[in-house]
Amino acid sequence: MAKKKYPENTLHPRYWPTWLGIGGLHICAWLPWKAKIALGKGIGQLALTFARERRHFTEVNIRLAFPEKSPEEQKQLVKETFLANGIGIMEIATSLVRDTHFLQERLTFLGKEHFEQARARGKGVLVMGFHFSVMDLAGALHSPFHKVDIFYKPHKNKVFNRFIEKGRERNFGQQINYRDLKTAVRRLRQGEVVWYTPDQDFGRKVSVFAPFFGVQAASITMTSRIVRMTGCSVVPVRVHRNKDDFTYTLEFLPPLEYFPSGDDVVDATQVNQVIEKLIRIHPEQYLWMHRRFKTRPDPEDPSYY
Repeated sequence: MAKKKYPENTLHPRYWPTWLGIGGLHICAWLPWKAKIALGKGIGQLALTFARERRHFTEVNIRLAFPEKSPEEQKQLVKETFLANGIGIMEIATSLVRDTHFLQERLTFLGKEHFEQARARGKGVLVMGFHFSVMDLAGALHSPFHKVDIFYKPHKNKVFNRFIEKGRERNFGQQINYRDLKTAVRRLRQGEVVWYTPDQDFGRKVSVFAPFFGVQAASITMTSRIVRMTGCSVVPVRVHRNKDDFTYTLEFLPPLEYFPSGDDVVDATQVNQVIEKLIRIHPEQYLWMHRRFKTRPDPEDPSYY
């Protein structure tokens, strides 16, 4: 396969802000670690202050997901979420720009046996990841052990999109367009490993409603569909930044059992239960900024947002 290049006319003035941003990410990637954390928290604090729409989405999500928390505790979790995801920007920069093997000594890797058990079946493995702030860095942490294929949504800015693609080439296997189910199925049938994140609201046409933190949430059925087509194993994984903001934990859970069941709601409920379990370990590191509950069971119901 020919190596992808940057699009033509990349020096057109419309791309100058993009190049400036890419330069900034390069600088961030090489900062001392303590400076990364401080800058990341600063970015998170700025976003908390000025990104009012995203703050509103986060406030609504946390209020729905953690009704047992007091208003003060919910407010604190909103703040911690923005700070954690600000640090995540520094981690994304690091994973896209640098060889991150230096992070291996900071990684606690648990549950390798579950991954190896699934691989031994020879029918491919669907690694079920989720939108934590360390998601991009997860590939870099995992790549010395095994490079996996990933789904991705191309960025509209062609220069920035190619920057991301080039950065991910170091840490991942094949990059599969999120609409290209055929390639993902083929790779799994070949016994390969594909990383997949089924934790966002893509609307009622591709979803069923299943409980997520006690709320009926639109939950995509693609996970069980892929398994039916390939016979692959589904292995959940979590990647969290530890409380010291310096070390990481990557853990594979046992493969999903009795999956798919033949009932999309049952399957979606099982997936959501796993997601919820892993979020509760470090709830502030989840990407609460998107409208997770935007699709209501009854189209006539008012929006939560």
